[in-house]
Amino acid sequence: MEHQKDSKVWFITGCSRGFGRIWTEAALERGDKVAATARRLESIADLREKYGESVLTLELDVTKPGQAESAVEQARNYFGRLDVILNNAGYSLVGTIEEASIDDVRAVYETNVFGALSVIQAVLPLLRKQGHGHILGVSSSLGLESLPVIGYYCSTKWAFEAIHESLAAEVSAFGIKVTLIEPGAYATEFGSPESLKMAKALDIYADFKGQFVQGLKALKKGDPKATPEALFKVVDADQPPMRLFLGDQSLPSVRKAYNERLKSWEAWAEVSDAAQGEANILR
Repeated sequence: MEHQKDSKVWFITGCSRGFGRIWTEAALERGDKVAATARRLESIADLREKYGESVLTLELDVTKPGQAESAVEQARNYFGRLDVILNNAGYSLVGTIEEASIDDVRAVYETNVFGALSVIQAVLPLLRKQGHGHILGVSSSLGLESLPVIGYYCSTKWAFEAIHESLAAEVSAFGIKVTLIEPGAYATEFGSPESLKMAKALDIYADFKGQFVQGLKALKKGDPKATPEALFKVVDADQPPMRLFLGDQSLPSVRKAYNERLKSWEAWAEVSDAAQGEANILR
């Protein structure tokens, strides 16, 4: 792991609140430069007033691919290069698998999955030309295990994880690094109305959902302001990890989930092996 030598240029989505705002300001405070984006430009206008020419504020709705291409081009023209791409924009859809409409599910995928893809595809030609760059994707510990009531949100993060794992293998030869950032529960605005969409409720699930929500409220939540240093260690590392948990709750939970999966696979291994058969390929 190396200490930071030169300032970095970041391109960050979802900078108006939560982790996006905290990480943007932390990067600027440490002397880096940031292309900060948000759906509403006025929500990040104060960054320009506070940090001057070190920050470029851009309007970006990640569900509109043309805007991603334009924002990336403007950022490159302004700073001359981009070193770190941080895909942070996203929201949660709350509802059981039965309750959420297909339109609701499509909409959460448009932001959480296709929105991130639009930024990645817009920036890759530039990073290849530069011969360097680091793509950070903000996933979740729920990209590794799923919960009820927010299953569709979890599914977007499972897709997000697979895309970044494939991406890492595809672009490493070009000097491009990829890391998935996987926060656990944090005291951010992620639970606010702007970060949640509620599916139409069915009475049959009311008690189950009430118990689930109470369980979430009881979770130990981390301090989001304690997270920037972890990101800086990742982007300053010669060999950054493919995945990084934020917080101390995720590893024990995911370890338990994976142990249960392995136990189930192993218990059924005889059935699985028998299904291999012996293929008789005619040539």
